[in-house]
Amino acid sequence: RCSRDWSSDVFSSDLAGIAELNPKLRAVLEVFEDVVANPDTDGPRRGGPFYGVPLLLKDVLSGLKGRKLENGSRQFRGNVAPATDPLIENYLGMGLVPIGRSTTPEFGWTFDTTTDYLDELIVTRSPWNLERTPGGSSGGSAAMVSAGVLPISMASDGGGSIRIPASFCGLVGHKPSRGLVPRNLSSSEYMTRHVYESVVTRTVRDTALALDGLARGPEGGFFIRATPAVSSFLSAIGDLPKRWRIGFSCGSWGARSPVDATVVQRLGEVAILLESLGHTVEEVKDADLCDFERLRRGYTTHNRAVRRGQIEAARQHGQSLEDLGKLMSPTYYQHMLTSQETTLFDLQRAFADNNASIRSFGHAMAKFDALLTPTLSIRVPKANGPYSPYSDEPFAPWFERLYDACRYTIPGNETGMPSVSIPAGLDADGIPIGALLHGKFGRDDMVLRLAAQIEAAKPEWFSPRPRHHITANP
Repeated sequence: RCSRDWSSDVFSSDLAGIAELNPKLRAVLEVFEDVVANPDTDGPRRGGPFYGVPLLLKDVLSGLKGRKLENGSRQFRGNVAPATDPLIENYLGMGLVPIGRSTTPEFGWTFDTTTDYLDELIVTRSPWNLERTPGGSSGGSAAMVSAGVLPISMASDGGGSIRIPASFCGLVGHKPSRGLVPRNLSSSEYMTRHVYESVVTRTVRDTALALDGLARGPEGGFFIRATPAVSSFLSAIGDLPKRWRIGFSCGSWGARSPVDATVVQRLGEVAILLESLGHTVEEVKDADLCDFERLRRGYTTHNRAVRRGQIEAARQHGQSLEDLGKLMSPTYYQHMLTSQETTLFDLQRAFADNNASIRSFGHAMAKFDALLTPTLSIRVPKANGPYSPYSDEPFAPWFERLYDACRYTIPGNETGMPSVSIPAGLDADGIPIGALLHGKFGRDDMVLRLAAQIEAAKPEWFSPRPRHHITANP
């Protein structure tokens, strides 16, 4: 049970960790001083399974009433959440204590957590190597969990933003099935079907325990509601799988660039491990999974439509497109410009593409208990590097490179299928590489059971500590 009793110095070690490491990692935007003085300020439930455990709120999507929610953007600088969203209510219901806010790139855009909305360039860095990114867009949360400052922190995912930082930082990052965890009050599973919220942790057990508390919500809290397949995810992971049929792919999945050779090698090791545990591992052809060109078109068109909606909403508040250009990061603004070309027909076709992708993946997954792929096709890149929102290169090649890197995470966003990124060892530079376990829709329990089995068989993949860690000598 991951809870603690309050004492007079309840947050002393956590605050010391933030004070020591944040100047290097630049992962924390704000510490809630009133919570430091009184950890019960926001009403965490005493007796909850995580009572007394601090977490950071990612600065985008779900918010806590009265706290800043600035979306990493000048457009929302100073914005305060008007209500507490259901996800945050669930955190509090588990006894978690929001202690501050973590960094995110603007609107959770890209997996390089860099922002300048506070009038300085804040580059969040990996505790494994300060020259590398911790990933994103949940990079601030992942950096602090990986560095040992927190055991759990808020994360969200519109194209891989839970699973990518988990992969880059050696953590467990689970993207839930669509409708399992409630969305923020201002959106829904229909309006932005590709967005999900949850946590990053260091263990499968903590992820399962958190999901027990997250997979619930008030009446009216869901547009699409998925009923959990089990009464307890924590109990489910105690039942390790026996002889499963597991698909395996390091395919192109519609991308133009090859998968990094070291990533392929590490995934091969995971496949060999699964076979040694009694499972049948079978390589899957791309064509047997999905029409990846249709999936790509559906996902990118839906994203452009969301950006166009932002333009129209800004105009209603007196902000012109030129005004937005002065507020936004370069790549985000370029994405907004391309969104103006999106037509109603394009959007309707994107819904048809989404329908086809969901049915195709569903048909393919009927043959397997799980599907194993890399989390990312690349190794960890430089911070504020080739995937930075502050790149000045033309948008089309920048976005293609981004999409290609995320070829394995994006299908889960588009189809709603669950997946979990787990550590699969280190590369030659001592940097983590992640493996991604995809599951049948609604069967989050199955991917977590398989993840737990791998964790039990290979604890050394989950246990390395980064160079910049709270236990490291100064």
